Order: sequence, then structure tokens, then C-alpha cells
Amino acid sequence: MTTEDPRPASSAGERTPPAGHAAKSRPGGSGSQARAALCFLAPALLTLLLLRLLPAAMAVVDSLRHHSLVDGTTRFVGLANYSDLFADPQFWQSVRVTLLFSLVINPLQVLLALVLAVLFNRRFAGVRFWRSLVFAPIAVPPAVSAVVWGILYRPEGPLNALLGALGLPGQPFLTSPQQALYALIVLMSWVGVGYWMTFLIAGLQDIPQECYDAAAMDGANAWQRFAHVTLPLLRRPMSFVLVAATVSNFLVFAPVQLLTSGGPEGSTNLLMYDVFRRAYSVGDIHYAQAEVVLLVALTLAVVAVQYRLMQGKGEE
Repeated sequence: MTTEDPRPASSAGERTPPAGHAAKSRPGGSGSQARAALCFLAPALLTLLLLRLLPAAMAVVDSLRHHSLVDGTTRFVGLANYSDLFADPQFWQSVRVTLLFSLVINPLQVLLALVLAVLFNRRFAGVRFWRSLVFAPIAVPPAVSAVVWGILYRPEGPLNALLGALGLPGQPFLTSPQQALYALIVLMSWVGVGYWMTFLIAGLQDIPQECYDAAAMDGANAWQRFAHVTLPLLRRPMSFVLVAATVSNFLVFAPVQLLTSGGPEGSTNLLMYDVFRRAYSVGDIHYAQAEVVLLVALTLAVVAVQYRLMQGKGEE
């Protein structure tokens, strides 16, 4: 009895090539893929270098210099600009105002965006229209929004007229040191909430329906499903919204310039406006660059804390 060779006849007398030989001999190897990926990424990397990294490096270098108005020369002064800033009470007031503004507006915007996202994620007549209506303010330039709200906040404006019709006293709004900052918070929330809502709606739509069905079978009511299913699975979109809103609100400038100019009594002198004032009103661009560096450092520190707090267990 003879045993047949199980290999095909054509390969019975041939040697089997090594496992990695075919992959190495193919023309589309890892080297060509890396070059192709680099070609696709080159425009974005070049833009990042020219519009982000290079200006940031120039700001750091300029913050270490000082321009003399007496002889018109610019000399290296090291950390002297930072020392002057830390000794400036107006700078610390601007820091306090900015932190208070961020502490109030960021949770407020995220909470309102979450409420609207949950509401408009449901199916009912006209839901697309209402989504578009809430999203519309972000399409309006910030300067235009500031002008519109400036009219609303006037002593003889529509808001005070409405308060008068309700039998309530008129409010000073932008002319009051106690109310001006919160008036800006309302304005910026009107602009930003609809935008952040769209990200949370996308996150809600990515949650599998099976998770809600399983929770309902276990006897969970609507609030328990929201607390134990929606919020945990929405952690990443909410983290992104919180961080993005924080960065955006640290850079608020146009409404302050158009409506309050940092007043009254410095109550709305946010850091971004203070940078503009030092650079173009006072005329010390290097001093302003030092404040820009500190603003970026403060923003990164706040964002790092937020990211750490929003990070789930076991996530890296």
C-alpha cells in the first residue's frame, strides 16, 4: 500500500518560502505607506507649525524682551516682564475675574447643552427646526451678537421694558459692577450652548439601544437609566465639550471690547482683553506677550485638572 503525498503536485518538489518573504517582497510595504501618510499629513502639519507652534515660540521669545520708548531699542530682560506682571494688582484682578467667569460659565454651558441634547434627541414634530434654531446663534459673528445683546441690555432696552411690564424694577446690567460679568455670561451661553449641544446629541446617538433595553428589563426607571446608562456612556463627549468650552471661554474678547471695555471698575476685565489693552492701548507688546504666555499656561492647567476629574476609572 502506498501513501499519496497530500501536497499539490506542482509544489511537491518545491521549498516553501519563509512566512515573511511574501510580505517583504510586495511593493506596497510599510515604508511606502509611511511616505504616503506623511504626504497626506504634510499640509496639516505645516499649518500647525506656521499658525500654532511658530507664533507660540515667538510669543515666548518676545516675552523675554523689552522695548525702550526712550532710545527705541529692544533688549533681552529675561523674566523681568513676568516679575512686573506678578507685582501688578490689575493683572491679579484680571486673573480673578477670568477664573470666576470660567467657573460659572463652563458648568452652566455644559449643563444647558446636556439638557437640550437629551430633549432634542427625542423624536417629535419639528425637532430638526428646533435644533437649527438653538444652533443658529453660533453662526452669527461674535461682534454682531454683542451688538444685539448690547441693545437688549440698554437701560431703555427691551429687557427692562419686559421687567417693567411684569412690575419689576429695571436693572443696570452692563453698567453695574455686580451684574456686568453675569450679563456677559448670559450672552456667551446664548452663543455657545447650541454648538456644544450638537456634540452631545452625536454622543447620545452613539449609545446602543440595547443598553437601555437591558436596564429597562432590570426594572430601571427613566432617571435611573439616565444616571447609570446615559451619563457613564456620555463621559467622553462631555469631557470634550467641557475642555473645548473652557478653552473657548478663556479667549472671549469681542463682547468685552464692544460692550464694557473691561469695566465697570474692572469687573469684566478678562485676561484676553487685558492682553489687548496692554499691547495696543498701553503699547507694550512684550509685556502683553508675557501675559499671553501666562494665559496659555493657566488654560492648560485648568484643562489638565478638568481632564483628570472627568477621566473614568481604568482610562488612560
